[in-house]
Amino acid sequence: MGILVECPACRKRSGLKKKECKCGYNVQKAGYKNYWIEYYLDGKRTRERIGRSKLAAENRLREIQTATVEERNIKKNKNAVITIGALREWYLDLPEVKQKRSFKAIANCIEIVSGHVGEKKYASQISPADIQSFQRKRLSENTLWGRPAKPATVNRNVANFKAMFNRALDYGIIEINPIIRVKQLEENNVRERVLSREEFEVLYNHCSEQIKGPVLIGYYLPMRQAEILNLTWEEIDLKNQFIRLGGQRTKNKTGRAIPFNQRIFNYLISLPRPDQDGYVFEQRWWNRSEFVKAVNMAGLGDFTFHDLRHCALNNLRLAGNDRYVIKQASGHKTDSAFQRYILVTEDEMSGMKWLEEKAEDSAPMDTYMDTCEQSKNENTRNSLKSWWARQDLNLRPDDYESSALTN
Repeated sequence: MGILVECPACRKRSGLKKKECKCGYNVQKAGYKNYWIEYYLDGKRTRERIGRSKLAAENRLREIQTATVEERNIKKNKNAVITIGALREWYLDLPEVKQKRSFKAIANCIEIVSGHVGEKKYASQISPADIQSFQRKRLSENTLWGRPAKPATVNRNVANFKAMFNRALDYGIIEINPIIRVKQLEENNVRERVLSREEFEVLYNHCSEQIKGPVLIGYYLPMRQAEILNLTWEEIDLKNQFIRLGGQRTKNKTGRAIPFNQRIFNYLISLPRPDQDGYVFEQRWWNRSEFVKAVNMAGLGDFTFHDLRHCALNNLRLAGNDRYVIKQASGHKTDSAFQRYILVTEDEMSGMKWLEEKAEDSAPMDTYMDTCEQSKNENTRNSLKSWWARQDLNLRPDDYESSALTN
């Protein structure tokens, strides 16, 4: 039995007394290192990863030694008996997880991280260094889109992987979350691309008939891509020119009504409508390649379909609509989320109003302190008058002040 130290460089384990690892790394001077304990259980050598706390390793070893002497069963660390693969299957089988609309995205994120750290690894063998290694790899290697993943994408992967450990901790499947202190990467994913009316018309003319409808609705109405592609005729009120979405169709699970303008109305009535209500668009998956082709032909550079939502919100604001009305149509519940879609251009800032400069002799003066002092003296005088009024005396406050000064 004993305590082992893991070399941060080569991950080999050695005794506490050994100063240098075989790879030449000075283990004793390492700022961060993981501790393991080694003992024999039923004649078989067993090792448990404890973490970075030497005191925790000593306490765990002492607990095992006591249980061995008293001939009691040794309570094994739960993190040392479940693998990442088994933990992933357990988590994705939870009803509360399976019922989420983002279940496929959650499963994909966990699978990506598990594939990097190793599904056969035990939960006790996972460390923050493994997640940091995953972050570096995702930020450097090209994805299916031909470019490295963005920090926001990596953060979603790690967040779902961490959520799996947190839920396992809540259910008592594991004892500790070894990656709870892993920090997120700094994100800078604010989009600042808004199309002018002329630019949109160029883009619209280069779009194929297959994607013209969603692009047109996305530019004028603050709707998300899935909300547009899965639009049904039952949700469209042509008489009052409203689109009404139920709670099951929105991201925040709150129903909302979106008014539409005459151009959207003319487009909708031009579409063939089936006898029985159905989907507005036959193709309910987004043809990204066609949209990218149209963007390149229009010469718009880095422009995505979601940027059309930015355009819709900015155009509604510039048209003079109240921000609360716009938020009701877009479905934003907080000002912080709404503000991310608002872009104030330099053309708007050029019309900023300025305070006209006055003559030097009539320059404005800060009278805040004088006003406060005057108000304080007035309040004191009024209080003094009230006090004398309650006293049945002949002296007035002014007489009292003068007599007090003479005495």
